[in-house]
Amino acid sequence: MKSIVTFLLAAFALGGVMDTSAQTKPAASAHAAHEQPTATDPALDISATAGPAVAVAERFGTALAAGDLKTVEALLAPEVLILETGGAERSRAEYMSHHAISDAKFLKGSHHQLKRRIARSAGDLAWIGSESELHASKDGKPVTLLSTETMVLRKTGADWRIVHIHWSSRPKKAK
Repeated sequence: MKSIVTFLLAAFALGGVMDTSAQTKPAASAHAAHEQPTATDPALDISATAGPAVAVAERFGTALAAGDLKTVEALLAPEVLILETGGAERSRAEYMSHHAISDAKFLKGSHHQLKRRIARSAGDLAWIGSESELHASKDGKPVTLLSTETMVLRKTGADWRIVHIHWSSRPKKAK
């Protein structure tokens, strides 16, 4: 776990320096050359080498929202550390035993709108930082949350697995 912490500190200290030679900006390339991104398009800054890790993170989010806990479990490393709301789950087994079920229930029927994402990789580690709006229902009432997520993934063999997640969210204030 020490190597992951060291990697995170280095990655955030270096910011955009890592993998800058191979960056892609899918939000801009998704539009024809004469079109400009709209305010609802996400700002994406994903290095080419981090793309496969981002695909795993997206599969995880989709599976969790769909209640596909078998896929959720498969994408988490056994030693995953999940931090949320001041609490911690220190293994895949701990997360799957209760919190994954309540997360899936909350996310069912929600709408996730990605606003920004940055992703970098170095060797067998990748980090992804995402900012989103989540439109859901709590106690029968609609709620919009501003959400941030940091994921760290490790490549073992040909597969990327999530070794750390930190989620933070707050209600969006009305303008």
